[in-house]
Amino acid sequence: MNSTNVLVVGAGPTGLTLAVELAGRGVAVRIVDRAPEHFVSSRGKGLAPRSREVFDNLGIQDKVDRSGWHHFAFRRWFNGELVADGDQNDNLHPTPGIPYDVGIILPQWRVEETLREKLTEYGVTVEFATELAEFSQSTEAVTATLASGERIVADYLVGCDGGRSTVRKSVEATFEGESGPQGMLVGDVRVEGLEPDAWYMWTDSTKGFVALCPFPDWPAWQFQAVPIADFNENGELPPPTLEYFQKLLDDIAAVPGVTMSDPTWLSTYRVNVRMADRFRFDRVFLAGDAAHVHPPTGGLGMNTGIQDAHNLGWKLALVLSGKADQALLDTYSQERVPIAEWTLGVSARELTVVADSLTDEGKKRGGFRPRADLQQGQLALGYDWSPLAHNLVERGEDAPKAGDRAPDSPCRTAAGEPIRLFDAFRQPNFTLLGFGRQTRADLDAVLAEHADITTARLVDMSPSTTVDGVDIIDFEGHAHREYAVSEPLLFLIRPDGHIGLIAPAGQSAAVLDYLDNLGKN
Repeated sequence: MNSTNVLVVGAGPTGLTLAVELAGRGVAVRIVDRAPEHFVSSRGKGLAPRSREVFDNLGIQDKVDRSGWHHFAFRRWFNGELVADGDQNDNLHPTPGIPYDVGIILPQWRVEETLREKLTEYGVTVEFATELAEFSQSTEAVTATLASGERIVADYLVGCDGGRSTVRKSVEATFEGESGPQGMLVGDVRVEGLEPDAWYMWTDSTKGFVALCPFPDWPAWQFQAVPIADFNENGELPPPTLEYFQKLLDDIAAVPGVTMSDPTWLSTYRVNVRMADRFRFDRVFLAGDAAHVHPPTGGLGMNTGIQDAHNLGWKLALVLSGKADQALLDTYSQERVPIAEWTLGVSARELTVVADSLTDEGKKRGGFRPRADLQQGQLALGYDWSPLAHNLVERGEDAPKAGDRAPDSPCRTAAGEPIRLFDAFRQPNFTLLGFGRQTRADLDAVLAEHADITTARLVDMSPSTTVDGVDIIDFEGHAHREYAVSEPLLFLIRPDGHIGLIAPAGQSAAVLDYLDNLGKN
């Protein structure tokens, strides 16, 4: 019988992100997937700004950046009339607090490939063709049996095994919501007759919607279609075939000379809006599509799973290290269930937007238009309701508060070298920022007790490069503005980049209490 700290079931973006999170923190992890090999398809093709920040924290964002479209043209026709042609994000630009202003269009397999490569740096590889048969748990461990007969004893098991999750069914989790007809066709094809310089979308108010999206350095395009007709009495569309896809393109887009070939993935999405009511079942957890499924509209599925993993990984690592109480793991459900509820609501509303885009009102708005804003980019999503969010000072309405995402800012080291706050956060510990030299004693007091899980940084606006005790120089004042600091303050940043605690200078005891009682607060 073999053993490990965490057994991750499912090697999609969620499972891979979790495995990287854990392995990077020295946790023994195995990740298994019943598929015979990794699946090369575009599937969830959008990486949200917040997920880009997660990947920045994991040290893989630069490679992901090179693999996708950033500012990208959307070319839309409505009933044969060109109604929009340009970058919907052309008014967005990086700011000191938000370095990743837009999402990235890239195929899902590129995301998975990058995560697998990072995972191998920690000596962990995905075990393909390895299926979970069954498992049981006690108060001390989870015992899993693979289809091969191998038995694994793990401290924890995490189901990242998709919408038909074996893990979810085994713990008999509720999966409430609703299912609709098979409402969207999608696949990867080669395209002739179009320049790969835009995401092409055609709407015919009497026939439906089709779209073709290219990718950099990959010959396949993603095809999407929502036909109005062709549903049978059970609300199902015909099986997805290249011939049917071409028929829809010809009928709805009516663009002569555009042909599709070499399909590598053809699928039909059923409209499912479902989620579990909780994501923790003692030593077993659900994440990603295993915990919540929704329509692909809104582009939030892959991203929400990645952020599930980012939330859970550091908590598992701290508990396994003995530096936090098991109760810390309860906050995973407490924080992520409301986010999943929001995601399901947005995705369902975006599906309505797609349907509405088939009307004349939709024409006025240029047909279906993927949204780009702080919430859709998941930058405005936080955990202000969490027991891990402690505000010990009154904050203005627009000021960052405990539970919010911690902003970035360009600064300098005491030696004058460029550094961003995200650089300081890119390590497995909590980061304690002390704004103002008056916080030096607080930082030292916390380090004296918790240097094993905390990194402390004194932030000062002095232009000097030789200030004693100053770690980060906010030479242009961006950090003070982003954090709305006008007096000496302490910000405790969680390992997942959210603010855990805000306290006045002189309140090191509050920080120590927070860290001493992780999960008990």
